Amino acid sequence: MIHKSNLVRNAMFHTRTSLRDDLLKLGLVEGDTVMVHSAMSRVGRLLHGPDALIAALRDAVGTSGTVVAYTDWDGAYDELLDEEGRIPPAWRTEIPGFDPETSRAIRDNGVLAEFMRTTPGARRSENPGASVAAIGARADWLTGDHPMDYGYGEGSPFAKLVEARGKVLMVGAPLDTMTLLHHAEHLARIPGKRVKRYEVPLAKPRGVEWYFVEEFDTTDPVVAGLEDDYFSQIVLAYLASGFGTQGLVGTAPSTLVDAAGICAFGVRWLEQRTLLG
Repeated sequence: MIHKSNLVRNAMFHTRTSLRDDLLKLGLVEGDTVMVHSAMSRVGRLLHGPDALIAALRDAVGTSGTVVAYTDWDGAYDELLDEEGRIPPAWRTEIPGFDPETSRAIRDNGVLAEFMRTTPGARRSENPGASVAAIGARADWLTGDHPMDYGYGEGSPFAKLVEARGKVLMVGAPLDTMTLLHHAEHLARIPGKRVKRYEVPLAKPRGVEWYFVEEFDTTDPVVAGLEDDYFSQIVLAYLASGFGTQGLVGTAPSTLVDAAGICAFGVRWLEQRTLLG
């Protein structure tokens, strides 16, 4: 005999099927290319953990769709860089090179990015700090030829997401973690953008090779005068304008927006704020 309390507990599980239904209700459709950010702890109890959400996303977009996650990488050597962006000689042999096949996704992004990266069939782009993992019909195209300089700019997976008329999904994730808005920072015509130039280690057949890359500095607001959470301000203003949809995925408050729409809105927002000064 099954105890009644067990039935109640079991009813609290979210499944691949129920999550798929939540995603379809939110607005995902077959053929979508969607970049997802997730705080898995907010989704609720899952049968099969984060893999259930990945499977639900793939079910929602179908075989013609693509699911993308921002991975970055867990290099954790930034604090060793000197003022010229170099790694001191004493540390160089201790730092492994970035390998898109094996380097872990950064832990700051939560567990979903690493689960996505290690899902069979996933592809990973080759810019360490701006790397993404993708699964689906357009995964090779989306992750291929990722520029080493300005990895959120032209030719990047973020530019391709906009080009593909894709979407961005925030499953319980803070709105200020919407990585696509770094592409808006790149595109915005605003003065005083902070630029950084620094060394990255890449795993090559003959060992680790060091390269200098250049990027707009994304560790703080790209220009002075913007608040730390201005990404969330952009998203909230976009939603207040009547765009995007909101609802629950599992128990996670979630937001779905059009990639081209939020990016263009972000560019205008940045340019207007800078103009108003």
